[in-house]
Amino acid sequence: MFSLLLFTFVASVCSQSKLLPGSCDFESSTCGYTPDPHFRSWTLNKDGRFVTVDTASEGEHQEAPEEEGVAAQRGEASARGVLLSPVLDQEDWSCLRLVYQITGAGGLEVLLRSEGKGFDRPLWSSQAPSDSWVISSMDLPNTTEPYRVAIDGSPGELQGSSVAIFEIHISPGYCLECNFEETHLCGYRNQWNTNVNWYIGGGLAVQSDLPNDDKIGHFMYVDSIYAKTFKEVAKLVSPMTTVPMSGCLGFQYQRGEKPGNRFSVYTRDQLGQYQEVWNAASENQTNWTADPSEWIPVQVDVKAPYPVQVVFEVAFNSQRGGRVKVDDITFSSEFCSADTEPTFDPSIANCDFESGLCHYTQDTNLGSAWKRVDVKPNLFRNGDHTTGAGSFLLSQSRVTPGSRPGARFSYVSRLVSPLLPGNMKYCLRVHYSLRGFSQTEQALVVYLQHQSSKKQEKVWTQGERSKGIWIANDITFQTTQPSKLLFVSICRSFWDCGSVALDDISLSLGDCELKAGLSLSVPGHCDFEAGLCGYTQDKRGDAGDWMWRRGSTPTSYTGPRGDHTTGLGYYMYMEASPMMPGQGVRLRSRALRGSHLPKCLRFFYHMYGSGVGELRVHLARDGEDTLLWKRAGEQSVAWLRAVVEYHSDYQHQIVFEATRGSSVRSDIAIDDIVFENGPCKEIEIHVANGSSNEIE
Repeated sequence: MFSLLLFTFVASVCSQSKLLPGSCDFESSTCGYTPDPHFRSWTLNKDGRFVTVDTASEGEHQEAPEEEGVAAQRGEASARGVLLSPVLDQEDWSCLRLVYQITGAGGLEVLLRSEGKGFDRPLWSSQAPSDSWVISSMDLPNTTEPYRVAIDGSPGELQGSSVAIFEIHISPGYCLECNFEETHLCGYRNQWNTNVNWYIGGGLAVQSDLPNDDKIGHFMYVDSIYAKTFKEVAKLVSPMTTVPMSGCLGFQYQRGEKPGNRFSVYTRDQLGQYQEVWNAASENQTNWTADPSEWIPVQVDVKAPYPVQVVFEVAFNSQRGGRVKVDDITFSSEFCSADTEPTFDPSIANCDFESGLCHYTQDTNLGSAWKRVDVKPNLFRNGDHTTGAGSFLLSQSRVTPGSRPGARFSYVSRLVSPLLPGNMKYCLRVHYSLRGFSQTEQALVVYLQHQSSKKQEKVWTQGERSKGIWIANDITFQTTQPSKLLFVSICRSFWDCGSVALDDISLSLGDCELKAGLSLSVPGHCDFEAGLCGYTQDKRGDAGDWMWRRGSTPTSYTGPRGDHTTGLGYYMYMEASPMMPGQGVRLRSRALRGSHLPKCLRFFYHMYGSGVGELRVHLARDGEDTLLWKRAGEQSVAWLRAVVEYHSDYQHQIVFEATRGSSVRSDIAIDDIVFENGPCKEIEIHVANGSSNEIE
């Protein structure tokens, strides 16, 4: 049964402040929300109060036999329900609060659907079942383009599974903002402590000995009266934002007792890492006022280029630690002070070396330069990581012309990044490949060079023998002052050295572990690191399945030696050895929304082996396939990038079909599938097998 507490919750919400279009309590109607006709319908409960989508009952949708392609598309549609809001035209930031419940098994996803975009933009998702209603918050960005909110519910196959929505509440401003006048407290929660906790004060609920909010409203307060041990801590925690938060955080507080507590405000990221942004002792004005009812306003700049929670923390030393009250939390995307430097854009340090060194420079005072190399895709040597047919940097040992036999040979190659601001945490991703090193300790090392002292601090050295494949490495580091990154390759002896290749350097703010779980993927995106991302095996006329694998394929002289994403991860491939020539496998995406706008599909494919057959990409709709792209025969030992621009006004799916060639050396692999709004910005480089190379 649904919790009675939520009915009390909704009754209180009726008295809340301004609600924006798109809000709905489903009391007697769906408030203009309509089902997407391509999917199952949401059902309004007969007594009102909520809408739900349930697991299909046995025998449901079991009509006349259908073709496999139609059945696959209809099967997904019968398992999902998509609820669409009325068209919303809100130019300022707003906050959507969703009251929902997942019973048994299933998932719920909230997306933004704009007519000016070919794909829905994911905002939030959950697959966690619960025994009662749950409240989640998500920020709706400011935009001049009308949009609709799409709520995608997918009940699991477990009998009795369902996804239900009790209320949709859209209010002006960011989800961090709160005046505590509503019972749901804007998603803020007290982190329970045995002795000291945050409570709601003010209004009619206030005790006679507790000063009222001067606005005759509500606020949050914590009191030391129940503190029993030294340094009792109470925490008031905001909901986790769904967007990066950089701007001005404002609030008001009272702290009118003698010093006996420490009042601080922190941001807390998804890894649980805290960063203090303010404490009461740092205020220029005195914090101890003669009038305990005086509210002190605070504004503080926050720079969090990733989702965070805001934590209001009070630590008491004893029962005489006093009382702290908080109210009127606000947020603005503009910094509090005009002197605050804008958030640093780390993309200045990104480079794929396709058009040069970007903002990097060479330091040749101590040795030789990195060489920008263009290796044409061929059957004997990997191309670059970006496209398989582009450019990368190479630092390699080679005896200089005219050197005498037996002469000692060594080199040091140093690549220098742009200047990075201090007091920040960064995530560096670099792709590298080693060949021929017998000792690799100094084959590739990354240093941090401080601007003032020129002191070098080692932040990473490679420890993986890459065996000629591209390996990605994520490196988290912190700068205490303005610094530059140095990519250094050192060869001490000709006999110990080989070549080092470097490509696709990217830099972002924050911990690398944060980056790994930060963004929600557009439907159809997949790097196969955590599974198939909703892709399914299409059984129509195929003789097997696409296989999920890491490392090399079992058959020699065919297939990749590692995936494209990291070199050490997973990809999908067709194992040719148990199949007959002409037989194939098909992998089908989840349903993708149709629109009149162009769409861009990018993916990487691997077709190496003397008997390689064909790889095709189809657009599937209503059981019919339309060919979008095809390659046949052996292409390269490297992963190659495919770029496909297409149009579809109707809901559709994308099918990857691989066909076995003349021999068992016919493995075909795919990886890193990406869908974007078109038109495509890149041009696919068609492969002409050869061995010519170019070096700058």
